[in-house]
Amino acid sequence: MKLQDLDIIVTAPPAPGWGGRYWILVKVTTDTGIIGWGECYASSIGPDAMILVIRDVFQRYFSGENPENIERLFRRTYSSGFTQRPDLTVMGAFSGLEIACWDILGKDRDRPVYALIGGQMNDRLRAYTYLYPLPHHDIDAFWSSPELAAESALAMVDKGFTAVKFDPAGPYTMRGGHMPAMNDITKSVAFCSAIRQAIGDRADLLFGTHGQFSTAGAIRLGTALEPYSPLWFEEPVPPDNIAEMAKVAAAVTTPVATGERLTTKAEFGEVLRQGAATILQPALGRAGGIWEMKKVAAIAEVYNAQMAPHLYAGPIEWAANIQLGVSIPNCLLIETIETEFHANLIRHAISVKDGFITAPTAPGLGITVDEDLARAHPYTDTGLHLEMQDAPCAYRGGNNFVGGAPVKTE
Repeated sequence: MKLQDLDIIVTAPPAPGWGGRYWILVKVTTDTGIIGWGECYASSIGPDAMILVIRDVFQRYFSGENPENIERLFRRTYSSGFTQRPDLTVMGAFSGLEIACWDILGKDRDRPVYALIGGQMNDRLRAYTYLYPLPHHDIDAFWSSPELAAESALAMVDKGFTAVKFDPAGPYTMRGGHMPAMNDITKSVAFCSAIRQAIGDRADLLFGTHGQFSTAGAIRLGTALEPYSPLWFEEPVPPDNIAEMAKVAAAVTTPVATGERLTTKAEFGEVLRQGAATILQPALGRAGGIWEMKKVAAIAEVYNAQMAPHLYAGPIEWAANIQLGVSIPNCLLIETIETEFHANLIRHAISVKDGFITAPTAPGLGITVDEDLARAHPYTDTGLHLEMQDAPCAYRGGNNFVGGAPVKTE
């Protein structure tokens, strides 16, 4: 069996765009007619340029290769052009193609992917959700309202979720890390207080920051949140400064989590070595794919650290995250995004029930992709998947971080 054809679909989820402005889906076909699907979580360059990168990687290293040779494919791509170091763009391309290879192998053997990478460790996975506006909420007011966040949290906990994530400490600015405004610290405390009061001890609080703060600023904020016992303090400083993140981890009692912007075991291994985080959040469509993150999970075991695969993308990456999570002993949580479009794109093959995801039993990734639906929603804009604002933190008047809503509703 050899890899033969590649097709790439750039799909734009409908407004308000939970999961980003676009998803890069790859469809790989073998000479035996088996189709594998993957997703590239890559946003350093625009999707038109990324398509060219994916095609180049496929033609150079994947075309004509046996999809079983995952290790060989990784080493060839990782070392491409005399690089042999982490590269978000190239590894983003590789990751989606690698996921597609596992989908092919599972379908060829009529087994779920997890059966091929160590078997089923977990019957089900604990899911968490970001807090999004409820249908009756004002989408712009929501991100700065502790009361609306608490209402959303209660609704999610009533659905069965035992962990909810939120990020009220904006702005998401390119001028990071910055010192938080005092009113942002106050607002963050108010969010934790309101949500904790609404849900009690029925669920964990997951506090996100998107790498926004200076070391001293992160410690100030993290210390202020400690009375509410968050399960994690996510990416408190820019993710490229591991040593400074380790200082934050040593100064606060809340566990530090990081990883959505990292790639390969080289970067995750350094996070563990320096004690920068005890919870790793790889995005499998960027981090090196399923096999590379299986290795990271094993390394994390040595440090008594846990895995919580990240999702701000489409349901194909989610399916890959789940296959990994089912196979490892240290999976803490799986992020999920529940929208009609996410569910329809994989024909409702996987879902969250009462806060948990049951291990899929269908072959490959366990999903069936609605290709017509994916093609019916092409991306026609010019923005990147996620973008940081140019303006600095406002120290007067407050900051309004508009969460993960890249697309305005009409």
